[in-house]
Amino acid sequence: MHGFATIRGALSKVRWPIAILAGAAFVLLTAWLRHSPVSADPIFYAYLQIAGGLLGFTYAANALVRFRGAHDRLSLILAFGFVLAGIIETVSALGFYNLLAAGQPVQLHIPLAWMVGRTLLAALFLAALVIERKVPHSREPSREIGIALMVVAVVAYLTSAAYLGSPVEPVIHPLAMIARPWDLFPATLFLIAALGYGRRLRRSHTAFDWALCAAAWLNVACHVAASQSDRILDVPFTLAQVLKVASYAVVLGGALLDNVQLFEQVRHLAVTDSLTGLANYRSLLQSLEIEIQRGRRSGRAFALLLLDMDDLKGVNDRYGHLVGSHALRRLANTMRANSRSMDTAARYGGDEFALILPEANAEAAAAVAKRVCERLANDGELPRLSVSVGAAVFPRDGETIEQLLSAADRRLYGMKNRSGGVATLSRIAACL
Repeated sequence: MHGFATIRGALSKVRWPIAILAGAAFVLLTAWLRHSPVSADPIFYAYLQIAGGLLGFTYAANALVRFRGAHDRLSLILAFGFVLAGIIETVSALGFYNLLAAGQPVQLHIPLAWMVGRTLLAALFLAALVIERKVPHSREPSREIGIALMVVAVVAYLTSAAYLGSPVEPVIHPLAMIARPWDLFPATLFLIAALGYGRRLRRSHTAFDWALCAAAWLNVACHVAASQSDRILDVPFTLAQVLKVASYAVVLGGALLDNVQLFEQVRHLAVTDSLTGLANYRSLLQSLEIEIQRGRRSGRAFALLLLDMDDLKGVNDRYGHLVGSHALRRLANTMRANSRSMDTAARYGGDEFALILPEANAEAAAAVAKRVCERLANDGELPRLSVSVGAAVFPRDGETIEQLLSAADRRLYGMKNRSGGVATLSRIAACL
């Protein structure tokens, strides 16, 4: 463990020098590619634009789903940002063939749609980061949609006004060291965003968070490559388009993975008791139904144990409800530790628990009940606890859920009556 920490510390020290060297190597590579005579097929460019638009719209839909579940402003703002950027790029792609047919003088002008769309997305990356830092979660989701739309609209208006009102038109300088210096502006915005999302990973590091950081860096590389493009469809231009589409794919992939994790968490909460971590009542009934159907097909028996903690009210009154809740967790942990992977341990309700034992007869059920009672009584914690147990075996005691629960419940309270409300190990077998 100490060696791993040492290696991690050493890597963190050389991380920035490595990043700077990688960035310098990428700049040199794009400058070298600028002199390549190869030109991409216009159809390939059209496919990239279509793919980028579809990825952006798909991400926006998934981000809205994420917002409905997590209520985070960052996802909502970026969703609208990708929709707007996708619309701008789609409109720009429609006029691309007209640009190709217009001749060399027109092709030296950088399309405003490219600059507006890319700068808008970079600005929204930053705006989402700043707003999330100030107020990370929304309390009124319906109201937040209007606020996010307003933020996107303001950023879009300011970005469009800045370019349309600029006295200097963005053009390409084929003989200059940097052919398209205007692309360095969105590159700078994405660089600031990449650094911000990288710092954000220290406190939040889901697949979505990593994807946002990676997408920001890919967009930095996209505009660095675009800055070296001196003609339409040359290698740096095509590389920039590929990197842009790749950033959209990375963001979408991160959102999908994160949504899968969110859905898994929701599913887990739906079938799990929040206090003990055992299966809840709904999951217990589903497992019982599955075992009954399996038993009817195979003819094999299974056992159901009901366990009731003795004098939980007294524990709460003497030691407080926190100790009482911990007592329930102690019983749950004992059940979990003393059951097989194929068994189902569940909280039946209140201070009652259940344990389904597939392919177990009455003798096996009695052995498990005795083991749980012994381990709980001798777990070394105070106050000392005991449980009353009742068992039912399929099909001997019933062939439906109601019959099995009723039979186990009768035996459980029969054990309580025989022991005066406190279970003793010598009376367990008689009640199973």
